[in-house]
Amino acid sequence: MLFLRMSSLSQLPLADLSQFDSPEIWRALTTAHRSLAELKGLSESLPNPQLLIETLSIQEAKDSSEIENIITTHDELYSAGDTVTSSPAAKEVQHYVSALRRGYDEVRESGLIRLDTLLSVHSELEKNRAGLRKVPGTILKNEATGKIIYEPPQSAIQVADLMENLVNFIHMEDDLDPLLRMAIAHHQFESIHPFYDGNGRTGRILNLLILVREGLLDIPVLYLSRYITTTKPDYYRLLQTARDENKWGEWCLYMLRGIAVTAQSEITLIKAFRDLMKRYKNEIREKLPKIYRQDLLNLLFRYPYTKIELVERELGVSRNTAAKYLDQLAASGFVRKEKIGRSNFYVNEPLYELLTQIELPD
Repeated sequence: MLFLRMSSLSQLPLADLSQFDSPEIWRALTTAHRSLAELKGLSESLPNPQLLIETLSIQEAKDSSEIENIITTHDELYSAGDTVTSSPAAKEVQHYVSALRRGYDEVRESGLIRLDTLLSVHSELEKNRAGLRKVPGTILKNEATGKIIYEPPQSAIQVADLMENLVNFIHMEDDLDPLLRMAIAHHQFESIHPFYDGNGRTGRILNLLILVREGLLDIPVLYLSRYITTTKPDYYRLLQTARDENKWGEWCLYMLRGIAVTAQSEITLIKAFRDLMKRYKNEIREKLPKIYRQDLLNLLFRYPYTKIELVERELGVSRNTAAKYLDQLAASGFVRKEKIGRSNFYVNEPLYELLTQIELPD
């Protein structure tokens, strides 16, 4: 029988906050808050901010799932829709989108991040109700060497107690900066490792929920997964360094830099998204005035790959009318018609390129 020792993971709040009182941390906090405020203001200025949730959440889901080696392509994701023929990887990514939306809706409605919120997010992500870990034996290994990297708490009672403590910490009213709270909470969640599977993806959704709850964002448009993917060795190294050496300053600096560079990347993307949508609006009005509708324009920017059934359903028109709209848009160069399987898709290529060529600033 494998014997696993009891984890020494401490409850929050941290006993020593002195390492956060440094010029480097304060500069990083200032930069991160400034970038977040600009991102929030820009997203609020859009005529239909909800479109960003639809389009950007798919990109976040892809990047977050890729960290867990769930690999799919943009083409597959955007053309999958609600079809039953999607690959397992594409379905996993779609589940992430659904989980993010569920968590966001619950936090916006209640203003709280309860344990039930996290259980609901995880259930939507994994499509099961396994809940918190109850059976010991979970260990984290280096995939290449098989070496044990970290052993999370094993006792079901300890896991439950630590999660209750984490939820209390998230809602604690003190002087801790909310971005430091997010960084610490993310680390604690990943260290508790409360679920049998899906901890990384749930923890990245938790980041967004904290930012929304703290009022730093109104809609979930700051997606750290691309940053984590591109700095994966640092992410896992600093997670472990904080556990082993209590070096929380280095971990929080890493997260604060991620917030700042990701916010700047999203700002650039949203400005380009806004400008492209404005150009399409003006040109469709000019070239195809008889079919121009705001809800049709919204549809083209909600789904980079759209199809007749979507237009028919969301605009409440007949199939013939939906086909006429899309074929005229294709004939005028606004979308490219492409047959995938048995369905015809209409691809908004400038939007597709914009979403798939996102780069983080240096």
